[in-house]
Amino acid sequence: GPYGEGPGFVAPWQRDAHPPQDAPPVLILAIESSCDETAAAVVEDGRRVLSSVIDTQLPLHAQYGGVIPELAARRHMETVDPVVREALAQAGLALDGVDCVAATLGPG
Repeated sequence: GPYGEGPGFVAPWQRDAHPPQDAPPVLILAIESSCDETAAAVVEDGRRVLSSVIDTQLPLHAQYGGVIPELAARRHMETVDPVVREALAQAGLALDGVDCVAATLGPG
């Protein structure tokens, strides 16, 4: 099958969503840049937000009456690094302290 089923296979949606009590927390760096804001957050175990930083492009696009995709893309490229660095700093972490990265894929 598509998931490599075999003896003892448990599909991801059938697994226990709660890790054992003594499991170390999973730290996720989440990055969002699907429209006119660049945002990053560090989330512990998918539930506890340790930091959240947002750079809005509202003033940039307001003068045009709507989002200009080319301007938005350029602004994302300029701001993603400082936004991610600030989110990590607020969480008291370095990049190598996170377990995984989640990011938007495409606009909208």
